[in-house]
Amino acid sequence: MTEPAEIRVPDIGDFDSVEVIELLVAVGDTVEAEQSLITLESDKASMEIPASHAGTVESIAVAVGDKVSEGDVIVSLSASPTAPAEPDKAAPTAEVAPVEQSTASAETVSVLVPDIGDFDEVEVIEILIQPGEHITVEQSLVTLESDKASMEIPSTVSGEVTSILVAVGDKISAGSEIVQVSATGVVNDAQPASTPAQPPAAPQPEPAAPNASAETDTSKRKQNARSPTQKMARESGSRAHASPGVRKFARQLGVDLTLVAGSGHKGRVLKSDVKSFVKSSMETSGTPYGRAGSAVGFTGGAGIPPIPEVDFSVFGETERVELTRINRLTAQNLHRAWLNMPLVTYHEEADITELEAFRKSLKAKAADKGIRVTGLVFHVKALAAAIKAFPRFNSSLSADGESLVYKKYFNIGIAVDTPAGLVVPVLKDADKKSIYTLSEEMSELSKKAREKKLKPDDMQGACMTISSLGGIGGTAFTPIVNPPEVAILGISRAKMQPVWNGTEFIPRLMCPLDVTYDHRVIDGAEGARFMAHYCELIADVRNLLL
Repeated sequence: MTEPAEIRVPDIGDFDSVEVIELLVAVGDTVEAEQSLITLESDKASMEIPASHAGTVESIAVAVGDKVSEGDVIVSLSASPTAPAEPDKAAPTAEVAPVEQSTASAETVSVLVPDIGDFDEVEVIEILIQPGEHITVEQSLVTLESDKASMEIPSTVSGEVTSILVAVGDKISAGSEIVQVSATGVVNDAQPASTPAQPPAAPQPEPAAPNASAETDTSKRKQNARSPTQKMARESGSRAHASPGVRKFARQLGVDLTLVAGSGHKGRVLKSDVKSFVKSSMETSGTPYGRAGSAVGFTGGAGIPPIPEVDFSVFGETERVELTRINRLTAQNLHRAWLNMPLVTYHEEADITELEAFRKSLKAKAADKGIRVTGLVFHVKALAAAIKAFPRFNSSLSADGESLVYKKYFNIGIAVDTPAGLVVPVLKDADKKSIYTLSEEMSELSKKAREKKLKPDDMQGACMTISSLGGIGGTAFTPIVNPPEVAILGISRAKMQPVWNGTEFIPRLMCPLDVTYDHRVIDGAEGARFMAHYCELIADVRNLLL
């Protein structure tokens, strides 16, 4: 009989003596790998500690109110009752399987959702394989869609699909099981490897029972397999005490948790508190919840009358086409920004005659490297230099509106038009990279965006975004800021114009520019100075070397 395994507090970052606020299991409970055992709460966030393997809870070493640190024992688990027996003690019928596995080198492997960044419960919108189908490493299995982009999850092994553990419409997180594969290929490094203390999972005959299978799959999908450090980072800076589940519930309803009084332990906000807040706000404001605008206390304006619905079919033939998830969520984000930010747009023109001549001179060298250098990449370099010179453009306003967070890195987002909607991949450390490097990265990110291959990390961390319509046309427009950024740069199509140089009109290539900014952070004079400086940088790329 194996000794009970001790589950310890993993690396939780720069936090010591974090308080235990909730026990999620009891002695005698059977738990699964990655199932949450306890909830901890620091002065900044809540986090749940998951089990590293399946088994039965033998003892619990902590109680509510205890303070724990990295390495402390929290629970002792016995070995999983489904663990395979040792070969010398197995029944004759069980001896066949290990022999066949050793010769055929095939085993049933669960393919998991990899790290998808700071996203919880991303929706499955498409299943790309079928049971019995033979798949290869890196073959796409399912398509997920977050509020920013669609992404396809590739297989980490090759083999035959034995079962599919998710369905269209399910919400899954990092670590959730997608499919089970009778693996014949080499398991990718991203696939968790088994250890002597944690035997590889058997093909799981139990899920043959419908009820048990549904309960198992549902519980697994509910587990969030991100490390506690990631969870802590995600919740950092928030003043309200609430679990990740309650925070998500509040976000779905548009509730500002800082306005909700918590009735839980140490003022912890519970789901019932959020519901009570919603009910109270609706009663006091008299605004129908869920319409355009929001009740008092919710993010957005209050009392905005909804646009009446019209039956257009009375005027002629119509067709109704549902918006993609990206279209819907992009609209929600832009609407929220429009209601919450006092936006100002400043229009300017930059002389890019010399820039275009220099760009054309790089064509031969770029072609030798297999790279296409566009004018947009110079705008990326110029914008990185401009926000370095004007730090307020590289800041974010705190949630309480009392302070600014200045960023010391210079990442530039690029709005990319795709068939599914607008997505914004991010060029990291643009100030440190060459024109050739940025051109190559921009080409790769644009391709991934159109093929729905962008990962969440590819779309996070932008300091300021560029929205370019130069390839289409236009003379000016008013782009909307993407919070938590405080400004966005718009670029329209450049054209030759006569420009007076003091003695005569000469033809110059002029590029229309538009910068929209949050007037709470940036005033008109600074906005004008920023654009003047930007125009100097883009007019002569030698300025970028200074």
